[in-house]
Amino acid sequence: MKLAKAHIKEFRSINDSTEFEINDITCLVGKNESGKTAILRALYKLNPIIEEHGYFDVTDDYPRRDVSDYEEAVEEGEREPAVVVTATYELENEDIFAVQAIYGDECFASSNPIVSLSKDYDNKRTFGELKLNQEKAVQHLIRSTDLSATVSEQALAAGSVSEVYTIIEEAEQTDAAQSLLRKIEPIKENGLRYVVYNEILRSRIPKFLYFDDYYQMKGQDNVEALQKRRAEGKLIESDHPLLGLLSLAKLKLDELSDPKRTEALLSKLEAAENQLTSRVLKYWSQNKHIRLKFDIRPAQPEDPEGMRSGTNIWGRVVDTKHMVSTPLRTRSRGFVWFFSFLAWYSELKRNKENLILLLDEPGLSLHAKAQADLLEYFERELRPHHQVIYSTHSPFLVDSTRFDRVRIVQDISVETSDEMVPKEKEGTKVTTEILEATEDSLFPLQGALGYEIHQTLFVGPNNLVVEGVSDLLYLQTVSSLLQESGEDGLSDHWTITPVGGSDKVSTFVSLIGSQRKLNVAVLIDYQKKDKQSIDNIFKKKLLQKKSVLTYADFTDGDEADVEDMFNEGFYLKLVNKEYGINISVSDLRKGKGRVVKKVEEYLEKHPLPNGVKFNHYRPAKYFASKIGELKKDLSDSQLDRFRQAFGSLNDLI
Repeated sequence: MKLAKAHIKEFRSINDSTEFEINDITCLVGKNESGKTAILRALYKLNPIIEEHGYFDVTDDYPRRDVSDYEEAVEEGEREPAVVVTATYELENEDIFAVQAIYGDECFASSNPIVSLSKDYDNKRTFGELKLNQEKAVQHLIRSTDLSATVSEQALAAGSVSEVYTIIEEAEQTDAAQSLLRKIEPIKENGLRYVVYNEILRSRIPKFLYFDDYYQMKGQDNVEALQKRRAEGKLIESDHPLLGLLSLAKLKLDELSDPKRTEALLSKLEAAENQLTSRVLKYWSQNKHIRLKFDIRPAQPEDPEGMRSGTNIWGRVVDTKHMVSTPLRTRSRGFVWFFSFLAWYSELKRNKENLILLLDEPGLSLHAKAQADLLEYFERELRPHHQVIYSTHSPFLVDSTRFDRVRIVQDISVETSDEMVPKEKEGTKVTTEILEATEDSLFPLQGALGYEIHQTLFVGPNNLVVEGVSDLLYLQTVSSLLQESGEDGLSDHWTITPVGGSDKVSTFVSLIGSQRKLNVAVLIDYQKKDKQSIDNIFKKKLLQKKSVLTYADFTDGDEADVEDMFNEGFYLKLVNKEYGINISVSDLRKGKGRVVKKVEEYLEKHPLPNGVKFNHYRPAKYFASKIGELKKDLSDSQLDRFRQAFGSLNDLI
């Protein structure tokens, strides 16, 4: 069974996530505090691999601001307990065949059967969506049972399941008839949907495994303390990878504390060490000269607190090149994360657990190359066996060749301060609409590399670097307009890559262009203050001079933004329509100059209503969405500027 969609409501920072689709690998991208963890936690509690984790608590989980009103409304009977999460699953062939094997080929009322699973704050799970043809299913049961011709004919002609049951009950009670009664009775009492879900599909719904930094192995533990925690059902997160390691080695905890430990026990542990070492090294390109080692020995008085009696297990990493070993706990956090996940997952994989993996900020402490290794691990090792949903704000954990996997997670009520956010837009939302995302959500700063996430989201073999999303909208829209009329637009070989400002251009070109051996050109705004930084792009041989273009190359002004590719009157029409105002060309400062600068100067003296701030993106969005109405106002001279720009760029392919 495959998870197809999810919808989360009234959970922590989430009022209504909106329904979002799930892929084989789904990447949740967003800034810190956007609600990515809340999304994963809500899904996990629906059907967790650790059963005691599947509990929604109103006090801890309901949005804090509204929890008192919610509790009062439920107590007064004004509303039902909130449904927190609904997951919709697509039945795969083996699920369909399992149902059809009992109820026949015509038992499904849909060619693409789905089932949904929901859970509310009473922690009741309910299923839905499952569409079955009960009449056809019962008829199949009758036909596949060895009944007399008369009884079979009567049963097939019956008008209800109850009537079928009565006919069979009154017939001769052969073994076949009694078997049929046992199959029909639960259908008569509860309906076919209930029976199919509970007897066949329920156990096939995959469980969720949630993994974050708290599940990292400590690298050392006291065996007796671990035994006690497990016996009392009080395991902590870091216990699971260690137990996974022991299970992989086919070892029991009481074997470790046996003073008569045998050579066979040590051999089992060594086999697990070797197996995990080979798996780690397959995707750990940082150091190929390491191996994992686990030591079991009696506790000593000088051992850490909590490990001074009984038996201790110690994890070490041996560097075979330098002939030294270090405690596992002292290795990099990134390595410990990777190893801990492998230890737990390897054991679950061996047991063939039906799982969906929820990875919260995986590899957060890994540097760029190691994160790329992790992406490869997801693709090659995890995807063939499990769906993976992971969160990140690192560009190196976004597969730029599979942008369809990305979901933007944002909380606009946290990110917006200029305007009041309508109630329905508050809280964490999940969207695939890149151009609807806020700048902070789409382009979070990326650690020491200092460039934003969109530099990976919009990367291809041929990259046209522009400053922002507004450029992308204008260029793509005009290009499509020209192509519709049979002219050449911007070549489809170009991937337009917004980088968030002219000051980011050289960083992008040097870090990405050189590393990935990409064909890169730039088309950016030009102001006199930017001349030095723009000249440096080709003077430092980051790009050839012909690949560095500015909008001033195609307009009459000394300075130019993408907006100056249009006439002032046309651009003002976009501004007026989007903001509901009325600025005319005569209202703007006379003479040459960037039109955006002129509009900003005018709005400083005549502010927009309700404290709204002017944003370059909004007129661009209006242009893209209303191009059908606006194209008649685009003069040939305006289009010609774009024709020249597209021609110059296409010559670089």
